[in-house]
Amino acid sequence: MMALNTLRAISPIDGRYYKQVSSLSDYFSEYAYIRARVFVEIEYFIALCELPLPELSILKPETFNTLRSIYQTFSETDAQHIKEIEQTTNHDVKAVEYFLKEVFDKMDLSEYKEFIHFGLTSQDINNTAIPYLMQSFHEEVFIHKLTEVRNKLNELANTWKHIPMLAHTHGQAASPTLLGKEFYVFAERLNNQLELLNQIPFCGKFGGATGNFNAHYVAYPQIDWVLFSNNFLDRYLHLKRLQTTTQIEHYDMMAAYFDTLKRINNIVLDLDRDMWTYISMDYFKQKVKAGEVGSSAMPHKVNPIDFENSEGNIAIANALFEGLSAKLPVSRLQRDLSDSTVIRNIGVPMAHSLIAFNSTLKGLHKIILNEEKLQADLEKNWAVVAEAIQTILRREKYPHPYEALKELTRGKTHIDKESIHHFIDDLNINDKIKQELKQITPLNYTGAIFNYD
Repeated sequence: MMALNTLRAISPIDGRYYKQVSSLSDYFSEYAYIRARVFVEIEYFIALCELPLPELSILKPETFNTLRSIYQTFSETDAQHIKEIEQTTNHDVKAVEYFLKEVFDKMDLSEYKEFIHFGLTSQDINNTAIPYLMQSFHEEVFIHKLTEVRNKLNELANTWKHIPMLAHTHGQAASPTLLGKEFYVFAERLNNQLELLNQIPFCGKFGGATGNFNAHYVAYPQIDWVLFSNNFLDRYLHLKRLQTTTQIEHYDMMAAYFDTLKRINNIVLDLDRDMWTYISMDYFKQKVKAGEVGSSAMPHKVNPIDFENSEGNIAIANALFEGLSAKLPVSRLQRDLSDSTVIRNIGVPMAHSLIAFNSTLKGLHKIILNEEKLQADLEKNWAVVAEAIQTILRREKYPHPYEALKELTRGKTHIDKESIHHFIDDLNINDKIKQELKQITPLNYTGAIFNYD
């Protein structure tokens, strides 16, 4: 069998796009998952020492530093050794426990090793390790990339806040808008979803085999294990502990997170499609690098491939987010194993989302405004000032202004400045109002100018 490389990878996130998302292996790979389990087990053992359990009270803080070095220096070799142990145990979390017991033996801590994984079930480890990794990814990678997209939109909004553009509603010419504002629409939408996203806590389950601390209380009934676990997740793991669970986390908050990511992706998708359309309308040209080919057959073309790439990656990401948020909160009775395989795929839609954001950013950095085309389209569509004229006529209590403008504009093949002004001249209004109406053009009928921060 040939060695696996990016050319032979089955998934494009491990092949074609690997350079873009290789850092995600620190959060969503099998190695990362195993390392996070080791981290939780070690921190749990230290928390028991600091409680203290009577049998562990002899261990001092300097020992804790040594224990923490186990996960701080955790290597791929260590992870591979755990996988070898798993071949015997046929249980991934138990393999981690046996690995740590081996380490304790080497550290002359053998008499304390049975307190590794004390009173716990596998999901106490899995349902803290995974949200811990997700939170790390969220804070260290995702928010920064999404903020980069938002900031680029803010920049374009401010750059072009005075540029008039023909709007299109239902695919037809509509009241003019400002190009900068149209970019800020997407920035504001992303801001709103970011606020919602940051309100969703990263939660962990920690409560023993069926969530009741049965083993903990039978061994040490005098200890408030609920309080202990709340503090452990908060202080040591920086997670919010779910108070009432079965053996498994119910994943409701995780599903909410995925659903919000799906909405964020849909906003970027909406932007992608608008940019694709504006490019097709010649509102924007695209920068090209020396030697870059647009169409393989038509040399004149520069295809909007970045926005199309983003759209495709978002489609895959959102399908998986939908699957995750629909499946994970459903588990038979107190536990079934159907979440285990599914949850290992979290990194896949995350990767496709990041690839999409990178492609959108690349596309936004390449666009060149064709202001001449924007002005030409406005000049060709004088009918759009009809709204302005009829509004002023309403102000002046002119009879049936909407109907009069409808008669003038609807179904007509060409409405220009001359025909609009001729219509105004025929109105039974004073010259001052006529002059006011004639000042309105498709280029200045743009409404408020906003500041985009």
